[in-house]
Amino acid sequence: MRFDVYSPPVLSLLLSLVGPVIARRVAPALAARVLTSAAVLTAAATTWSLVLLATALLGNAPPVIREARENGHPVTDPVPEVIGLAAFVALLAIALRVYRAVRAQRCTRRALRRLCAGHPADTELIVAASEVPQAFAIPGRPGRILVTSAMLSALEPAERRVLLAHERAHLAHRHGPLVTAATLAAAADPLLGPVRTAVGFLVERWADEQAAATVGDRRTTARALARAALTAGRTRTACALHFTDRAVTRRIAALQAGPLPELWPAAAAVLLLGTLPALLAADATTDLLRQLSGVLN
Repeated sequence: MRFDVYSPPVLSLLLSLVGPVIARRVAPALAARVLTSAAVLTAAATTWSLVLLATALLGNAPPVIREARENGHPVTDPVPEVIGLAAFVALLAIALRVYRAVRAQRCTRRALRRLCAGHPADTELIVAASEVPQAFAIPGRPGRILVTSAMLSALEPAERRVLLAHERAHLAHRHGPLVTAATLAAAADPLLGPVRTAVGFLVERWADEQAAATVGDRRTTARALARAALTAGRTRTACALHFTDRAVTRRIAALQAGPLPELWPAAAAVLLLGTLPALLAADATTDLLRQLSGVLN
């Protein structure tokens, strides 16, 4: 336990360094999935490691160890007191961060759903009369696409098809839950912040690639991205799922460069990196239980 229990935070840092590299080298659909899975596993392992550290200090371990020492058994504390206390404080901070992240997600979804109120259930596209150029993919059953009249008027017909194909890709591939999972993982493990950013970028790249495949023209897709970014930039607004965002230059360059390969060995390495913290946390749990069982016997 002395080594394993401290490994997940270290591996979280490693994953945060690897994430942006994977986002630049691997096809976005595959990269987004593996990074999100690895982040969720790593965040869960890190949180459980903190639980082990706090439990070893604040649970039943100290009384058991004191009793063993009184009986003449040379037993050391599983966790130094200062580390156990720090783990307990970290768990409180994690609980607060996750609560705030969940509340923010719910508030955002609720606000977006209110924008669709009053429309028939089978309505996919909702056009709002507004001078602010925006476009939103609103997950749910059914999923909706909300576009303002200002955004539509700023785009040419072919570019409008790109916009709609982009937002439909978000709904079809459930990018909302994917980003939510990465967001909650980063809330539980702040070291995974770069991974959350990478996943957010990747789902946009994923939707870009789907839009390019749908319209059959990567140059038109890139032009639509550029025009939407310029239009939204003049009003200092951004779309809900970042159809126009600060990474738009990288997305345009990626469309011009062509599709990225599905590097399965790299994806498998990322999944292994995400699984390793869970295995180490499980081993640390076994070590702690074995140590306490030995003391009791």
